[in-house]
Amino acid sequence: MWLNKKFHLSIYFVLRLFVLLTLIRQIMLDNWGSVFICILTLILFFIPSIIEKQMGITLPKTLEAVILLFIFAAEILGEIHNFYGTVPQWDTMLHTINGFLAAAIGFSLIDTLNEHERFSFKLSPFFVVMVAFCFSMTIGVLWEFFEFAGDRWLNLDMQKDRIVRKISTVELEPEGKNIPVIVDNIQKTEIYSLDNEGKTIITTIEDGYLDIGIIDTMKDLIVNFVGAVVFSILGLLYLKNRHKYGFAGQFIPVKNDLEEVPENTQDD
Repeated sequence: MWLNKKFHLSIYFVLRLFVLLTLIRQIMLDNWGSVFICILTLILFFIPSIIEKQMGITLPKTLEAVILLFIFAAEILGEIHNFYGTVPQWDTMLHTINGFLAAAIGFSLIDTLNEHERFSFKLSPFFVVMVAFCFSMTIGVLWEFFEFAGDRWLNLDMQKDRIVRKISTVELEPEGKNIPVIVDNIQKTEIYSLDNEGKTIITTIEDGYLDIGIIDTMKDLIVNFVGAVVFSILGLLYLKNRHKYGFAGQFIPVKNDLEEVPENTQDD
């Protein structure tokens, strides 16, 4: 075990204490949006325990601790304390971890069925990790759908915009041909819009052109891919030799009624 019970409980209570302190402070500041995030975070902290009881599985302490830290980092540090805006690559780190964790969950689902005595089929290790990888990427894509919906219909900016100095588009091709027109070294962009009274508003974007989220989306999917690949490799090694690569088991939920597989078992 990577984490003993006392250390795991320490993480459990310390994180909740920080969330409660943040909740009290946000109430004092009348920041009710952040209050909602704090309450949501406290609810999410109970999800691992609920899953264990309702689904009859055991979450390794290491995995549970990583999940709690992930929730805290995403909601409290990322949203309320604006780590997304102030800490470089914070969002990238979380999406990478998400890819890793989602692959672990997908792996456990198929591996549990694969090892259960009630099922007669046996899937190859490669197929198991392929399912885990695809599961992780599907979760990543669904999250990007969620972000797009928030931006599209709630006027949020979950898919963060970027300033770019170069664009390549067929929209500017004067004859409508499928030939991209390259605009390079963009220095400034001016956007003309109208307010409610019909007056013209000029918004100036210095140092380039405003990308509307595609770079952020692709970056998130790429790092999700990296996290999924890393766990898939670990999962494949784990299936080949559960004893030698047993540390990977610290991230894999186990069905409670599943018979324990001998540690020195090797799959061909």
